[in-house]
Amino acid sequence: MAPVNVRLGLGMTGERSLGREFGWLWAAYGVSAFGTRLAFDAFPIIAVVVLHAGASDVALLAASGLAVGAAVAVPLGAWVELRRKRPVMIAADLVRCAALLSIPVAFALDGLGLGQLLVVSVVVAAADITFTAASGAYLKSLVRPEELLVANSRFEATTWTATALGPPLGGVAVGVFGPMTTVLADGVSYLLSALGIRAIGGKERQQSAGEQSAEQQPGKQQTARPGSPSGLRLSDLPAGWRHLLTHPTLRPLFLNTILVNALIMAPSPVLAVLMLGQLGFAPWQYGLAFAVPCLGGLLGSRLSRRLVTRYGRRRVLLTAGTLRACWPLGLAFVGPGTSGLVLIMAVEFGLITCVGVFNPVLATTRLEQIPPDRITRTLSAWQITGRTTTAAMTALWGLLAALAGPRAAIALAGVLLLATPLLLPRHERAPQHSTTG
Repeated sequence: MAPVNVRLGLGMTGERSLGREFGWLWAAYGVSAFGTRLAFDAFPIIAVVVLHAGASDVALLAASGLAVGAAVAVPLGAWVELRRKRPVMIAADLVRCAALLSIPVAFALDGLGLGQLLVVSVVVAAADITFTAASGAYLKSLVRPEELLVANSRFEATTWTATALGPPLGGVAVGVFGPMTTVLADGVSYLLSALGIRAIGGKERQQSAGEQSAEQQPGKQQTARPGSPSGLRLSDLPAGWRHLLTHPTLRPLFLNTILVNALIMAPSPVLAVLMLGQLGFAPWQYGLAFAVPCLGGLLGSRLSRRLVTRYGRRRVLLTAGTLRACWPLGLAFVGPGTSGLVLIMAVEFGLITCVGVFNPVLATTRLEQIPPDRITRTLSAWQITGRTTTAAMTALWGLLAALAGPRAAIALAGVLLLATPLLLPRHERAPQHSTTG
């Protein structure tokens, strides 16, 4: 799992490398992202094919795993803030590896049940949030500020490459080797990711809130934080939400992104019912309809930095954020046959291209606007809110589809998305580095 072209000083995109340490981090991210996309929908498949679960059981599994996992992650954000991030990332990888590998082991011993799938989904969801928050803080300490957009663009390109290749290959693997194959591969991918992060080496300097304040106000003596021996106080837990909701730039970005992501993801199960049920698309056509448009994510992530250089960050966020809200309404008009398949692919390609442009700029802006002593708590709050909102709205849209039909539910999500650009920030502000709160 060695980072590509590090010795030549070049990255995978032909651009200059961001260093050996980033190369290992990128490689670790790539292998775990591919493992995750390879195991796309693995739990529902196992629940239906192996455990013969019904639709209500599958829906409960999906929603509960996200919601409970997010709740478990709430205290972890503040706890991780006070610790070195690389050991936390390695631990999160190993926890996900052990949890996922327990599934094929239980299956081999004829002891697998829905309860275990639910516990594993909760553990993986909490570890996902913890890893993402810690990795954001670690990335900010690893690369120079002017390199953050480059780094985030490479992560975005990797995500869409894995999304384009993983689900189709996972489907083939499940068909040939059985439903446990992709879960096993996903578990191993987290082990490889942990090894890659460990290979970064070097010493990671943990900078506390007190150190941040002392640096910004020379001559002031650092004071210890009251509370538990670890420095964690109960009041630390909501600090991430306080920062998001009081920050003039992050607040609109936070509200916009949470709502857009939920309105895009909530109708996904309804669209699957429409395509595979009423419209009669074959499973391979369903997979193709969402795999090919992921190439738009690669295109968007490559264009992102160039567009920022030419037009400025605020204009790119506003334009790409607006355009990504315009596409999903077209899914309500999909019909059967080749024309319907082409329409879905065109809509998804446009949507994913805009997302590929928007996401790296969002990730970079977010890291720049969060003070170093609050990165983990703020990113945890963002992830927790996003997952719980998506879980709740997915359940709601399932109910709407049952009452009004799949097309009406999809159309309602599309119409609501058209209003979300109103939440985007209209003005660009300098990064804030206050450490109070």
